[in-house]
Amino acid sequence: MEYRRLGSSGMYVSEISYGNWITHGSQVEEDAAIKCVRAALTAGITTFDTADVYAGTRAEVVLGKALKGVRRESYELFTKVYWPTGTGKNDRGLSRKHIMESVHASLKRLNTDHIDLYQFHRFDFETPLEESLRAFDDLVRQGKVHYIGFSEWSADQISAAIEIQKSRGFSPFVSSQPQYSMLWRVIEREVVPLSEKEGIGQIVWSPMAQGVLSGKYLPGKKPPVGSRATDKNGGAGMISGWMRDEVLTAVQNLIPIAQEVGLTMSQFALAWALQNKNVSSVIMGATKPSQVKENVKAAGVKLDESVMKSVNEILGDLPEMDPTKNQSPNPRA
Repeated sequence: MEYRRLGSSGMYVSEISYGNWITHGSQVEEDAAIKCVRAALTAGITTFDTADVYAGTRAEVVLGKALKGVRRESYELFTKVYWPTGTGKNDRGLSRKHIMESVHASLKRLNTDHIDLYQFHRFDFETPLEESLRAFDDLVRQGKVHYIGFSEWSADQISAAIEIQKSRGFSPFVSSQPQYSMLWRVIEREVVPLSEKEGIGQIVWSPMAQGVLSGKYLPGKKPPVGSRATDKNGGAGMISGWMRDEVLTAVQNLIPIAQEVGLTMSQFALAWALQNKNVSSVIMGATKPSQVKENVKAAGVKLDESVMKSVNEILGDLPEMDPTKNQSPNPRA
């Protein structure tokens, strides 16, 4: 495993992070989830990402159990706040009330006294931005949170927040958590340049485009039984946008390139994302330990410019590049 600094902060994170978005508490049983976490630790992964909303708060509970007994200082624990975690009108968004209530609930579920990185899971159009930022700053000053970040914000939203942070002396952002892969590259034009300027590192999710870049989906064929594309509760809705023959054919054409550099397609997809110097870590999920052991081999891989160029030539205009796709919904709608 290799490690990188998270933005301009002094904290290091593993190049491969372990995330439990649609696995713990939903896709796999608790015992299997714990085995995957243990495999991650054995492989050198020290960074674990979750959120209060995952699996209806159960994902945090499972991760807390999986990390029980592990020396707290030896890993970095990330979680998030924004999406509804209850039926009440204040059980969502980035109000001070919801942030304060959510962080204490997350600490309890994760069985810890602090969160290494607390993130705004989306942008809240209803709550005054200064209110949300002040709440996060208070949590840092209280020692309950060490660093702060955000997920899926536009460059304009990031800039507005940074202006407030600087003028008020609030704790600065050190991380951005966007979707990023060979096929989804909307952060490259605006978010990445701004982040590089402001000392913000990317912790990217879905680097395998919900599994499409694994190469297991074949053009003209039905998805394998039990795969994410057939699981309505496990991300079938998100992956459906990539299940087009032209995309699946292009992915198959990438396989020889991956083989030339000695990688599986999953490893190749992770390694590709890590070539972006603004990326601090890529998040991978797993339903069994063997997936963890294979995917961590993407850490430390250096891809030649010729390889990166070949990827671009094969994919052509298929990747999504439009920065306006980086949008947050109204959580109260």
